[in-house]
Amino acid sequence: MKRAIVAFLTGLLFGVGLIVAQMTNPAKVIGFLDITGAWDPSLALVMVGAIGVYSLAYWLSRARAARPFFAAEFSLPLARLIDRRLVAGALIFGAGWGLGGFCPGPAITSAGFGEPKVWVFVAAMLAGMMVFRLRDRVATGVVQSASE
Repeated sequence: MKRAIVAFLTGLLFGVGLIVAQMTNPAKVIGFLDITGAWDPSLALVMVGAIGVYSLAYWLSRARAARPFFAAEFSLPLARLIDRRLVAGALIFGAGWGLGGFCPGPAITSAGFGEPKVWVFVAAMLAGMMVFRLRDRVATGVVQSASE
């Protein structure tokens, strides 16, 4: 129960931060990405702030050296390879961010405001995730039957 409360409060804080930083405003995001036109550098400050907060939290978690509060051990990514799959995913993410003005977190936060274009974006994002998961399972031969 404590874990669910902490997860909810953390998500709520993250969503409020996205709203305050205007990451949920597609015009603000597109203005940041428009480096050849009317560039708005304000989101760079948001990113630098986020990197600073994350760096401090990461350092504190590593200095603690025991285990996380809600898990048996720390789970760090092991993959360090930059391959075609990673580059293709980054390109698709960047294109979606530039065209729609949303990335997944701000899109889900903005969906709470009930704007139809945000729901279209979130639906397309979820469909893309499902297509990827299905394609990945087929490519790796890990296709499960409907009864499993």
